[in-house]
Amino acid sequence: MRLIIAKPRGFCAGVDRAIRSVERALQRYGTPVYVLNNIVHNAHVVDDLRAKGAVFVRSLDDVPPGAQLLFSAHGVGPDRWEQARRLGLHVIDATCPLVERVHAKARRFAQQGFTVILIAEPGHDETVGTLGWAPGHIRIIRKPEDVETIHIDDPDKTAYITQTTLSVTDCQTVIDALRSRFPAIQGPQNADICYATANRQAAVIQLAPDAGLVLVVGDPESANSTRLRDIARAHGKPAHLIPDANAIRPEWLANTDTVLITSGASVPERLVENVITWFQQRGPCQIDQRTIAEEHTEFRLPKEIA
Repeated sequence: MRLIIAKPRGFCAGVDRAIRSVERALQRYGTPVYVLNNIVHNAHVVDDLRAKGAVFVRSLDDVPPGAQLLFSAHGVGPDRWEQARRLGLHVIDATCPLVERVHAKARRFAQQGFTVILIAEPGHDETVGTLGWAPGHIRIIRKPEDVETIHIDDPDKTAYITQTTLSVTDCQTVIDALRSRFPAIQGPQNADICYATANRQAAVIQLAPDAGLVLVVGDPESANSTRLRDIARAHGKPAHLIPDANAIRPEWLANTDTVLITSGASVPERLVENVITWFQQRGPCQIDQRTIAEEHTEFRLPKEIA
């Protein structure tokens, strides 16, 4: 069996910062440290941090007054900040800086009186947080077909922003449709999709033709991981999203001797290593490491714990 191991893969700078933030908070303040929503969309990461003393909650009503509270990498709206202040919570903001950049664009466009079209997945944690920064100004769309049905009072005062973990190709299709219907629309020169998401997608597009099967290590709740699987399938390859090596099914390997392995931006490297070990335990393997792009981005820890 030949295993093509894609690089870059795994943790992006925002995820790494969020996880380190929880660990640093636990070291500094002791247990418990409360985290609103999952710090990142990966059950293995959440379970590891829970074992160290982090407490994950879906509502601030579940956090005792005066406790240490950490906002996840996906970000929150200003209503959560206000509620945290009312409860006397000590907030550590681990919002990814790239998500914060989208929040800033939403605020700026709204203050200028624009209707803001957010290309995003409804209900995703990042989407919910972004909505809060421009209430009443944002319309959500996901597909090119949505462009034809959206109502805008003043087409000349329209702007768009995007979720950071979308498919680069799919997102561009929506942007093209928006520009066609609203020629005066404003938006970023490039989509707000983060560098790590784009790099991992580019690796799958470039490497999938050499493989008979694509395995993406990632959580089903992870938008960027799910996207990698979908992109491989769109390029005609059988592809599966697996949380870990235990999810591999031997029948997937029929009629193929080359497997591309990658992982989403919230996946620990040990999970990829376990997948490689799974194959090695079944027989001889040729490991083919392929690097598509180098990543050197690092984000500083939040000022509250830096």
